[in-house]
Amino acid sequence: MDANQLSSSNPFGMDEECTNCPELCETREKVAHGYGDVGAEFLFVGERPSPGADGTGIPFFGDDRGEAVQDVLRALDFAGQDPGEEPELDNAYLTLLTRCRHPKRPPTDGEIANCEPYLNAEIRMINPEILVPVGERALAEITAEYTTTPTEEFDIEENHATEIRGRGFEIVPTVHPAEATDEQREAFLQAFSDLFGRDYRQTKGRQGR
Repeated sequence: MDANQLSSSNPFGMDEECTNCPELCETREKVAHGYGDVGAEFLFVGERPSPGADGTGIPFFGDDRGEAVQDVLRALDFAGQDPGEEPELDNAYLTLLTRCRHPKRPPTDGEIANCEPYLNAEIRMINPEILVPVGERALAEITAEYTTTPTEEFDIEENHATEIRGRGFEIVPTVHPAEATDEQREAFLQAFSDLFGRDYRQTKGRQGR
């Protein structure tokens, strides 16, 4: 972890009282900004806070959906081996397209646009090697921003655990681990094993999408 990092939770000090989306201000419990290692080479991006993340302010944490992600992080040695405890992450950073939760609906395009500066700032400051969109909406937003391929050509089921060449980043999407089959989980772990087995820092110029 970066020697200058004082906290894993919202390490860049982003606005925890954000009022950019008035409707979400009325429904959220906490703003869930990014969490993890600011020197990470792997940055995971989800769509919105789950109920657990809404309560804890930590993306991918605090409920069964979060635990499914944490289980994968532990399998990849990105997280400590104590389920249920606030994660200690090494070489991984967790963040979301939108930072506040509406309990009855997914985020609107406008809400994602309102949060985009937060996400862009995190990606710029961390400058990871690998972006990991978690789920269909995150895949669409990340590929729209960081590839030259039309977003409609990507599909989370088809592109799960595959490598996509992006502008400045390698992109490795995953279906949400809470929804993944055993085969999909193993495919994702294998994809990372392959990355670890070679110098993934050289993959940005590799022929691909």
